[in-house]
Amino acid sequence: QVQVVESGGGSVQAGGSLRLSCAVSGNFFSVNAMGWYRQAHGKQRELIATIRKDGTTNYVDSMKGRFTISRDNAKNTVYLQMNSLTPEDTAVYYCAVRLDRLLGEEGFWGQGTQVTVSS
Repeated sequence: QVQVVESGGGSVQAGGSLRLSCAVSGNFFSVNAMGWYRQAHGKQRELIATIRKDGTTNYVDSMKGRFTISRDNAKNTVYLQMNSLTPEDTAVYYCAVRLDRLLGEEGFWGQGTQVTVSS
């Protein structure tokens, strides 16, 4: 079994900041790539950023500058620092991870955490 649990969501006023966390636990050998996605109401889920085990990051162009992804390999945790938030950032934020398991690499999603930005 694998658990992927996001935390840190909530309500914030425009211009504010939030830091999301996503912790992975359970049966696996190692955590490979980790990433953050978001899905606004009525829209498709979109990628924000990914980070490899070696710390290499990749951001969707529209997310660069205000969002920062990082990870703590010792804690199997990935973070998303979000600054200068706007109402357009309101969405459910999801963590996605790729894990080395007995039968090979597998992908898992968290349950999502709601971020609401008010004007």
